[in-house]
Amino acid sequence: MKDFPSVDAIAAEISTETAFIQVGPIVERVKLKSRSPTASLKASKDEIRTSLKASTLDGVFATLFSNVTGGVLLTNFLLELGASPTEIGVLASIPMLANLMQPIGAYFSEQTNSRHDYCFWVYSISRSLWVGLAIAIFLVGRNHAAPNFLIEITLGVAIFSYFLGALGSAPWLSWMAALVPRSLRGRYFGLRSSAANLTNLISMPLLGFVVSRWQGGSIQGYSVVLILGVVSGLVSLCFQNFMVDVNPQSGQEVFSIHTIEADDSFSQPTSQTLFQPISLASIWQDSNFLKFLVYVNLWTFSVNLSAPFFNVYLLNDLALDISQVTLYNSLSAGANLLLLMFWGKLADRIGNRPILIGVGIVFAIFPIFWLMTGTNPLSTWVWLPLLHLIAGATAAAIDLCSNNFQMGIAPHHNQSTYFGIAAAFAGISGALGTTAGGFFAQLGYGGLLGLFAFSSVLRLGALLPLIFVQERQLPE
Repeated sequence: MKDFPSVDAIAAEISTETAFIQVGPIVERVKLKSRSPTASLKASKDEIRTSLKASTLDGVFATLFSNVTGGVLLTNFLLELGASPTEIGVLASIPMLANLMQPIGAYFSEQTNSRHDYCFWVYSISRSLWVGLAIAIFLVGRNHAAPNFLIEITLGVAIFSYFLGALGSAPWLSWMAALVPRSLRGRYFGLRSSAANLTNLISMPLLGFVVSRWQGGSIQGYSVVLILGVVSGLVSLCFQNFMVDVNPQSGQEVFSIHTIEADDSFSQPTSQTLFQPISLASIWQDSNFLKFLVYVNLWTFSVNLSAPFFNVYLLNDLALDISQVTLYNSLSAGANLLLLMFWGKLADRIGNRPILIGVGIVFAIFPIFWLMTGTNPLSTWVWLPLLHLIAGATAAAIDLCSNNFQMGIAPHHNQSTYFGIAAAFAGISGALGTTAGGFFAQLGYGGLLGLFAFSSVLRLGALLPLIFVQERQLPE
């Protein structure tokens, strides 16, 4: 922990006053943006430092929201209501299907004059919808009545919240790509994710304890932490007010803080193409991006075939208490936290693809280890904690490098369109994976343990297309 670079240290490496864009053979001086999207583009080092700090705090409070409205707490809530594995799979598929909205969100965001304003309205509405579920629990769930109704309400809120929130995903990623220089992405996003995982490490056991020990029962306890999660999600948006805004209409969003030089391997955008909307035909002609889409589809399907059901296996098959399961999840978050900065620095040094392949192999065979678990003390106190530590360590590399790799794959103009298309394809394959996993678990064939083994085989095969994808290399 002591060797983690601060946001100040990262921001100090950013140019103090201006950045440069190379358009063809001409180098033009570009002023960076102030908070107002209509002002001239100018930002000092202090403003960028403030933006990075604010984004980190945004991630911390958004993590609290995500912990409550997804993951083990939401899974346990549905299991308490009597939800089946198929219903759990359907719920897990909703955020995947919601990614189909990302290209639409990317299109609408390109018509606006402010990344901040667009993201604020999208996320404030989508996160507030969960208040409706909390109210429904208080009104309907007090006497544990109508559990099927609460399951339907949960699915309905999740659909509207995730689909609306997906409209902001690609614009937000494009916003961050503009604010964080390419050479520092590994370290900064590692730092940001470390802060989020530290929040995860501390909050998950506490939230799990509140739910399991609430006097009105775990269902009522979930409604209490749900209100807390929504408040945290709205607080996170307040920190975005301190981030340097970006105007998509300026055509300078990705170049505002980057120094781009000519590169023989990849064509540079010219002054004619830089400010024009990209056509879908040009995307489908990008063979490197298409290879990346193949990898994303196969990988997300194979991962999500089993990912939503590890907690189901612990809560249902092994009958562990929710507080113990949240403790396991905290161990995973702790391992994620400790290794994020290591993976970030390594990615800046050797690139993202080698890490995705090497760590991906370990992540692929990981589900097989669950076949050796049980209810005996050795599994409960040694094997299961070890599995969660491995999961957190490998997921840190996969998540961090996947985002950075995607930024390196997309051309430097109209990035949000590429992000949206990739997310939409990943959403379809991920939704198919979670839904198929739910059906597979109920068919027999070894139950959840058979599903884990099958997922492991598919994960290994999904890594093959990644070998042929080339990351865009541009000196800073």
